[in-house]
Amino acid sequence: MYIKKILWAIAIIGLVGAVFFANFVYKAMLRPNTAFNNEVAYVYIPTHATYADVRSQLEPLLDDIKSFDNLARQKKYTANIKAGRYAIKKGMSNNDIINSIRINNLPVKVSFNNQSSLEKLAGRVSKEIEADSLSLLKAMKDDAFLSQNKFTEATALGMYLPNSYEFFWNTSAESFRDRMLKEYKRFWNEDRIAKARNIGLSPNQVIALASIVYEESKQASEQPRIAGVYLNRLRIGMPLQADPTIKFAAYQLPHYKNTVIKRVLNKHKEIDSPYNTYKNLGLPPGLIAMPDISAIDAVLNYEKHKYLYFVADAKRLGYHKFAKTLTQHNVNAREYHRYLSSQGIHR
Repeated sequence: MYIKKILWAIAIIGLVGAVFFANFVYKAMLRPNTAFNNEVAYVYIPTHATYADVRSQLEPLLDDIKSFDNLARQKKYTANIKAGRYAIKKGMSNNDIINSIRINNLPVKVSFNNQSSLEKLAGRVSKEIEADSLSLLKAMKDDAFLSQNKFTEATALGMYLPNSYEFFWNTSAESFRDRMLKEYKRFWNEDRIAKARNIGLSPNQVIALASIVYEESKQASEQPRIAGVYLNRLRIGMPLQADPTIKFAAYQLPHYKNTVIKRVLNKHKEIDSPYNTYKNLGLPPGLIAMPDISAIDAVLNYEKHKYLYFVADAKRLGYHKFAKTLTQHNVNAREYHRYLSSQGIHR
């Protein structure tokens, strides 16, 4: 009888212990522990972050941070922090959250176009990934990297083809740059390289010309014709006389900082710069802007014709009038200049 009582006591104690243990497991591992109303919240864990860094981000998102602490220690997460961008869904338990921030690093979409310099590109990209603009710019301008891959600081922007890409948020500056080099090499396949060779230009020169074409016209349908004009000029040794290069040269000078040149004048054409294509034969030393892929392919697939001149069309803004002779071009140019004057655009 006495032994039975002992056994019953042990059983009851065991049952109570099991209940407490089950309750502990439920609270620590299985009970929902989110405190936000949205369907999902994101945490961004920096490289070399400590558990304290992670905890400070999680605390406003959780109902019970202490239960999370306990489970994080038991699962050894506190000593195995993983950098990245992670999702916490509404209603997740501590166990779900730890599993998510341990293995489910989510990519971010990095998109860019129309970046006129490496500095602006670095600033744009730094808004999407962990690397800051200074480290990105340093990686982009690294002399050894540029030399090894046949770029100069003037042509380096051409390596970054405008598009949307997926990266992990914790991508380093060097990893971003190296990935862009792979994308660049993938773009310059055998077909494009052969087309560049057929027109006597290197990939860097094609992109430099494409940047001029793109600044002249955002109309993809017209870009091959404009590219054909410039290639005709190069072929006969005629200066490119591209107004966008004059504007680019001007904007490098202190006098023209924070100004907008709406009309290229004779004084602008006298600027002493390797980018002044009125004074210098051939292509400028590098890009004047980041061209769309459509403009690059427009150069590679340029329209064959005999036009040597073009000017903006006053009656179809955004498009151009083309001419084979200087006489006809002057007629077209006067019409456009009259339009500018009528709009009060004198400089």
